[in-house]
Amino acid sequence: MSYEMIALFMFGSMLVLLATGQRVFAAIGFVASGAAILLYGQGGVELPFNQVFKLFNWFPMLTLPMFIYMGYILSESGIAEDLYRMLHVWFGRLNGGLAVGTILLMVIISAMNGLSVAGMAIGATIALPEMLRRGYDKVLISGVVQGGSSLGILIPPSVVLVLYGMIARQPVSKLWFAGLVPGLIMAAFFIIYVVVRARLNPALAPVVEDEDLNMPLGEKIALVRAGIIPFAIFFLMTGLFVMGYTSLVESSAVGAFCATAAAVVKGHFSWRLIRDTSMKTLSISCMFLWLILAALAFGAVFDGLGAVRAIENLFIGQWHLSPWTVIIMMQLSFIVMGTFLDDTAMLVIVAPLYVPLVKALDLGFDNQLIWFGVLYTITCQIAYITPPFGYNLFLMRSLAPKEIRLLDIYRSIWPFVLMMALTIALLMLFPQLALWLPEHMNVRG
Repeated sequence: MSYEMIALFMFGSMLVLLATGQRVFAAIGFVASGAAILLYGQGGVELPFNQVFKLFNWFPMLTLPMFIYMGYILSESGIAEDLYRMLHVWFGRLNGGLAVGTILLMVIISAMNGLSVAGMAIGATIALPEMLRRGYDKVLISGVVQGGSSLGILIPPSVVLVLYGMIARQPVSKLWFAGLVPGLIMAAFFIIYVVVRARLNPALAPVVEDEDLNMPLGEKIALVRAGIIPFAIFFLMTGLFVMGYTSLVESSAVGAFCATAAAVVKGHFSWRLIRDTSMKTLSISCMFLWLILAALAFGAVFDGLGAVRAIENLFIGQWHLSPWTVIIMMQLSFIVMGTFLDDTAMLVIVAPLYVPLVKALDLGFDNQLIWFGVLYTITCQIAYITPPFGYNLFLMRSLAPKEIRLLDIYRSIWPFVLMMALTIALLMLFPQLALWLPEHMNVRG
């Protein structure tokens, strides 16, 4: 059997196992280990086994549990709810102000947690009921929450970019800086869209009544003080990192410590909070570790076959496809896979093939893998929220109030999909939107 057929057989076997409902890391790890033993004999088991040491020697992995823990502490202790009340007061007098405040809340939650699920949960449980009570259009605001939560995997500290950095062997600090500007551009698009829609049709997003915003000065100051905590933690954590006083791992420890201290100061600290947060952190962190280990094992076997070079020769040498055509084909494949897989599963499955191929393409600029990491995260989030089977659509339905139907969620998302696609187009036309900042920042980690 040729190496090309072996590679196709490995991918086919993996997809069959996934179709049977097996866990992603188990399916990929089983195919990798089985292929190694069949190809190289009993000693082939060392190939996937050695990836364990590669994984445990990569210190940025320590940031994963730290940032996940920080996000859960801030949300479970009520700090995120205080932040939303503060934004409610600030933007309530503007048509669409609560929706704008929700998008800003999502940006801040992204900077606290790095996961889109956290932003979705907070937006659906805190912001959605409040906006519905104020007479906001349910289609508009369900799109706001879904679009805003998508920023969680792009704005630092993005957990998905940490995983991509591990698999693609790229500096996480550069990936984070690369995702910052595109993430803020997307947030700006969302805000402009909401403000324009509200100006054209004020009934979609009415102004909050004055009696809801009028409060004593002391209460306003207390509200600002409570809502400013996430800002203070984020700027302390990233400021020390950017100025070179702390490494990436040390900054994550600073963020986790400050989040715990904030819960203590607010009087919400308890051993139950620590226990529940620690269990959730451990569960998610272990899931990510198993996924990365499976991806590394699969990639080691797959690359040993020379499959990547064969596919590169097929696309470029035989089919004469341009590098940009190959990139667009990769993006489309992410959208298709996103209808039945989450972002980490997609990364684990295609990384052994796509990462070396992107590295080999001649796109005309440096740091192609950094740029592609940002492109990947945005495209995955489009897949996440695209009907009919987008993962986030059903998560939103399970979290949202009962008056928001699945059809409303389907209708709400298309403007935000178009704005994400516009961001991708800008990144392809102007790669320096993602690359300028990491090329000019010199940080540790």
